[in-house]
Amino acid sequence: MNKTVSVSCALLWLALSAGVTAASWQRLTPMPLPVQEIYPVLHQQELVVAGGLSSELSGEQPPVTARVQRFLPASQQWQDGVALPEPRHHGYLVSVADTLYLFGGFVISEQGWWTNSRDVLRFDAASNSWQRVAQLPAALSETVATVIAGKIHLASGRTVNEPANGQWRDSFDTAEHWVFDPVTLSFTKAAAVPTARNSAAGAMLNGRWHLVGGRTVTTGNLAVHEVYDPKDNSWSTLAPLPQAQAGLAAVVVNNSLLVFGGEHFVDGGGVFDQVWQYLPSEDRWQALTVLPIARHGHGVVVIDEQIYVIGGAAEAGLKATLGQLDRLQLETKSAN
Repeated sequence: MNKTVSVSCALLWLALSAGVTAASWQRLTPMPLPVQEIYPVLHQQELVVAGGLSSELSGEQPPVTARVQRFLPASQQWQDGVALPEPRHHGYLVSVADTLYLFGGFVISEQGWWTNSRDVLRFDAASNSWQRVAQLPAALSETVATVIAGKIHLASGRTVNEPANGQWRDSFDTAEHWVFDPVTLSFTKAAAVPTARNSAAGAMLNGRWHLVGGRTVTTGNLAVHEVYDPKDNSWSTLAPLPQAQAGLAAVVVNNSLLVFGGEHFVDGGGVFDQVWQYLPSEDRWQALTVLPIARHGHGVVVIDEQIYVIGGAAEAGLKATLGQLDRLQLETKSAN
């Protein structure tokens, strides 16, 4: 499609120390199946989305998919990948050492379609199939993951005390921080996150892992901003988000952390359209731009310093699932 989206505030000028940054949006080819509660990843120069929930499947029970959708930037088109072994939502995709993994998420069981999983799946290119190669130390969904020194870190999210495991209410917030070694397929424990929560977002910035926002099952949305330093295995607290948001997404571009959208459940619930920018040298947040459409449960991936915002939902909860794919271009120009 490559049609520039016309939205108010889609072009915003910001005074920064390096000059003036322009933010512009472009609408791209949408996903064949709109999905939300996804954690996409860039893998072998393709954008990969695995599983998810979809209001498009509301006529079926339950509305969960095993479909894997791949976006090829070179052709600007979507293709189907090899489907997951079973329908799954809130599973976290990670690409490391040219290998694709998926951690946890909710699957379908006799108890319900919010059955928290301990699965570690790996895509095997030789057999063109997904394989279960390990198990998490505990069931884990709605977590945050990153790669540090070739190992995969997973922190926060929701876990479960069996035997009750199948309904949303069965899972509770966790502060655990696990480290997965893709060579030995084993886990070790690292310093726990100071704030137990789920549906947060995170990204690596200047060698440290930033976790922002999220919510707790009992108290709702958080604005908390905590950062992990792998050098001494410790967490510290930085400037909080300007507003409490959950179901958001984050990436790092041009030495700043960007946070996109999210949802809340106050007064009937709603979704956010803000894009916030964190400036590490000043430990502060500022408004960068707004999303072409407010959303939550979406994913954000950076390809060649262009930011792709994928899927999600335009209303809080399992409603109005989006297939929309938008690209954000940032340009820094010298100030006059």
